[in-house]
Amino acid sequence: MGRAYQNRKESMAKTAAAKTKVYSKYGREIYVSAKAGGADPTANLSLRGLIDRAKKDQVPTHVIDKALAKASSGVGENYEPALYEGIGPGGCMVLIGCLTDNGNRTFGDIRGVFTKCKVKVGSQGSVSHMFDHRAMFVFAGESEDDALEVLMEADVDVSDIDCEDGMITVLTPPNEFFKTKTALTEMNPEIDFEVQEITYLPQMDHLVSGDAVAMFERFTDMLNELEDVQEIYHNATFEN
Repeated sequence: MGRAYQNRKESMAKTAAAKTKVYSKYGREIYVSAKAGGADPTANLSLRGLIDRAKKDQVPTHVIDKALAKASSGVGENYEPALYEGIGPGGCMVLIGCLTDNGNRTFGDIRGVFTKCKVKVGSQGSVSHMFDHRAMFVFAGESEDDALEVLMEADVDVSDIDCEDGMITVLTPPNEFFKTKTALTEMNPEIDFEVQEITYLPQMDHLVSGDAVAMFERFTDMLNELEDVQEIYHNATFEN
């Protein structure tokens, strides 16, 4: 299970390095969450978690406040989540999470990147079944026993829990994100989550090597340049 966290860290490092629009990304997510569930973080748990993540990623307060004000004003775009999938460079599997106000435009942009990189965009379900959709929490700790006991008492359906190198990783179903976070926070009010997100974790790794590594980096760079792209998930691993 520690491997899943390591893969996720590698994935974030590969994709976030090219993400020059992180403020815009968070601004859009916060706007969508606030518009859907209200702009009060104390009443909108999804929004509260998102703001916590944004602050941890050093998103300025004015970016957050602007997104909340826009959602409260009742004007603005109507974004919908979309998940695109396909086979990336070197044969790895790729999922691309987007927020879009024009699905046809976004799909055209995504397909264009696949075409330019000479890889294939897939149909719905062609790749996603090889990923586990999970709420993921990572925090410092020497043993998972106390956390597991607390989660069981809170009736959380724990998919997996592991302790490796002083970090505890907890995986639960996405719909139990807030129940999980609440239980862990009550266990330790000072808990500092290294990761707290709903993500897609690959069920198996795929080694990308040789010339395909450079093409993979070009592929993810091009995707990250698209305004609608929020997250890139993949099962690629790379030789050290």
